[in-house]
Amino acid sequence: MENELRALEDRIGQLAALARRLRAENAALRQSLLAAQGESKALAAKVESASDRLQRLLERLPEEAA
Repeated sequence: MENELRALEDRIGQLAALARRLRAENAALRQSLLAAQGESKALAAKVESASDRLQRLLERLPEEAA
């Protein structure tokens, strides 16, 4: 009985440690996700800006004669 309780105590300790590690990993992943989302938004804005500039340049080109 004593051995079973000790084994159960050890197992609970392992699970508690695992829960702490997973909680920390989850927090780190959330931070990474926020950073990636911010970068994605910035890159999308750059693409949109480049597209707008390209469109303005194309509008300035003379049209080809038919």
